[in-house]
Amino acid sequence: MAGTPRRRTAAVLTAAITLALAVTGCSSSGGKQAEDESAGGGTGKGVHTPRLKIAMVTHSGEGDTFWDIVQSGAKQAAAKDNVEFLYSANKEGDEQAQLVRTAIDRRVDGLIVTLAKPDALKAEVEKAVEAGIPVVTINSGAQFSEGLGALSHIGQDEAVAGEAVGEELNKRGRKKALCVIHEQGNVSLEERCAGAKKVFEGSLETLNVEGTNMPATQSSIEAKLQSDKDIDTIVTLGAPFAAASVKAREQAGSEAEIDTFDLNAQVVKSLKAKEIGFAVDQQPYLQGYLAVDELWLYTTNANVLGGGEPVLTGPAIVTEKDVPRLEKYTARGTR
Repeated sequence: MAGTPRRRTAAVLTAAITLALAVTGCSSSGGKQAEDESAGGGTGKGVHTPRLKIAMVTHSGEGDTFWDIVQSGAKQAAAKDNVEFLYSANKEGDEQAQLVRTAIDRRVDGLIVTLAKPDALKAEVEKAVEAGIPVVTINSGAQFSEGLGALSHIGQDEAVAGEAVGEELNKRGRKKALCVIHEQGNVSLEERCAGAKKVFEGSLETLNVEGTNMPATQSSIEAKLQSDKDIDTIVTLGAPFAAASVKAREQAGSEAEIDTFDLNAQVVKSLKAKEIGFAVDQQPYLQGYLAVDELWLYTTNANVLGGGEPVLTGPAIVTEKDVPRLEKYTARGTR
């Protein structure tokens, strides 16, 4: 669990390492220069170690801005670390596994993978490890990471994050919540709703929607609000779906509060406008950045972040009070 002393220590160590690496990056490559070179595909001037090839394979669906932020962090670290960064994604587990197989065939020096659908990925991740490719898992499936031979997992404890939402809903006096799952079979999304339900003193039910079809998602949420006037809260599990829920609420004539997991520029604008109550930040930029950095550190110096324990990047509850501090970072796509 995220509250254990060992994991707190890992999180603190990670923060210290991140700060040290950020300072090193700024002093050696000019900070902004490295970011610009990353955007342009350059390697930056951060290190003089041999060129590495690192692949990231995620379960992202089309239009999910969360993964743009993850990639932003990964590309920044790649620019600093002299890494060729390869990204691919597919929301279907079997297709994601095929992409992992392709990365293995390309003889990458490191692999970053999400385990939203661990059963589909198990065999291919094990093949990567057997082939001598170091693996870091991020974002989802933390409980399966060690068993598949990964060095470590970087992300938030999804059950704990869900409980944080339930506790926040209790503080706000909410009574009936709808938890919107935008990808069926994704173990992390299910954990979030289950965690919220565990501690929420009101009632919570789930609604499965087709996350890659935003008009259909909006229609499903709108129909649910129209059919159940007692719903006073909608919890979405990704930033793009919060915007769809705001529109659905308007069309349904509902006064339900919209709360969401994850940040992007639109969520921050909606927090500022008080269209959204709060967001849960798991720092996706940090997930991408640390994953690339860990593989570089492991390859060049045999380091493992967090001593093999999960490295926690969240959760943190963000409200309109945090907007002034975060607005410029979400605008540039790093938060």
